[in-house]
Amino acid sequence: MTIRVTDQDAVRRIALDRPERLNAVDAKTLILLREAVDAAAADPTVRVIVLAGEGRAFCSGGDLGADDPFDLDATARTLDAATGLITAVHTASRPVVAELRGPAIGVGVSLALAADIAVARADSYLRAPFGTVGLMPDGGATALVAAAAGRAVAMRLFALGAKISAHEAARHGLIAAAFAVDTFDAESAAIVAALRDGSLDAFARTKRAVNAAALPHLEAAFVREREGQLALAAGPDFREAITAFAAKRPPVFHRPA
Repeated sequence: MTIRVTDQDAVRRIALDRPERLNAVDAKTLILLREAVDAAAADPTVRVIVLAGEGRAFCSGGDLGADDPFDLDATARTLDAATGLITAVHTASRPVVAELRGPAIGVGVSLALAADIAVARADSYLRAPFGTVGLMPDGGATALVAAAAGRAVAMRLFALGAKISAHEAARHGLIAAAFAVDTFDAESAAIVAALRDGSLDAFARTKRAVNAAALPHLEAAFVREREGQLALAAGPDFREAITAFAAKRPPVFHRPA
């Protein structure tokens, strides 16, 4: 299995468990995560859902080695699986906490920001370098990042592929808090406990109201991202990026006349 699910004190921890791949995800893993989130949200014994990653990373993004990168049907399946997962997290009636120990990259950024509360260890960072391989953000990232931190931060993260540290991410409002390495586990546990002991009915209504106000266009973002990503995946820049990576050289992207 590529995920690990555990229960303790009414808290269900759903962890990516591919440490050897820095928790990179493929369509199958994304579907397993969505199913686990859906099951947790429907379980009356679960009061909080925690998303995490085993090993040195939260999630290093899509696993480009899982399928033929030029297979558009496989790309579409992965995009749809990511949309399903982010939607499940976004709509779950239980509080969802994302614990970032290590980097969140690519769709890992979407997963972290879709959670209701995201906290990060001080040595973690966010990065979404889609442009470096001729692609665009997906998993609702264009809406999630812009809603959390605004257009300027979104363009810096996406267009420049900037690495944003945990503390900087907290300052921008991308995540709720960044904690020191030696206090992270205790600080995150305190947040989870507070959510667990609160009113689930009040939380669910609050979550729906905040999401309606802050992310009214998330579904439209999914549609735009899917259309754009499939077009880019069939384009020359993505092919050049993959070819350059295999040849261990920088890509040379085409310049329109």
